[in-house]
Amino acid sequence: MTLASPWRPAEPLVLASGSRTRRDLLAGASLPVEAVPAAIDERAAERQAGGLPPTALALHLARAKARDVAGRRPGPIVVGADQVLELDGAILHKPADRAAAAAHLARLQGRTHALHSAVVLIRGEAEDGFVETASLTMRALDEAGIDAYLRCAGDAVTASVGAYQLEGVGIHLFERVEGAHETILGLPLLPLLARLRAMGLLAF
Repeated sequence: MTLASPWRPAEPLVLASGSRTRRDLLAGASLPVEAVPAAIDERAAERQAGGLPPTALALHLARAKARDVAGRRPGPIVVGADQVLELDGAILHKPADRAAAAAHLARLQGRTHALHSAVVLIRGEAEDGFVETASLTMRALDEAGIDAYLRCAGDAVTASVGAYQLEGVGIHLFERVEGAHETILGLPLLPLLARLRAMGLLAF
């Protein structure tokens, strides 16, 4: 008999996110997943956090997303996730447009920044959360190089905090990457699976 999935519960895992990348990571691990985007204003939630350090802020935002969705879907396991980009103690947000993306890249080029990816799981009244960090060093880029990248990447530059997707043309920007690929994509998969396994939710 073939086991279609290691997932034991009858209901799918609920992902409190509209991120296709995060959903695909879970589906790629043969987990049934339902995406339910959280109805929160991330910038407002950040202001309410009152100047938390980057790792704590990532956890705070992931928790806010998970709690929002768990309040609407109280039965299944809910996973909230968020990512914060830190450059020398400063937090960079998703660029609003191409000009803002160019400014982001001008700050990041030739330097090392951190991506803090947080996950919070909610099961009934129980919560568990963690943060994994990846370190990325961007190549030194001049204005012409940044412009060429932006023309290649197109509108996707406004979809992520660093104005790049490492799984796409953004890989050309980097000279060194340290950390799990899934952490960089915004969902640290191995520690998440370890926690699901410890909760008895996986068959192996």
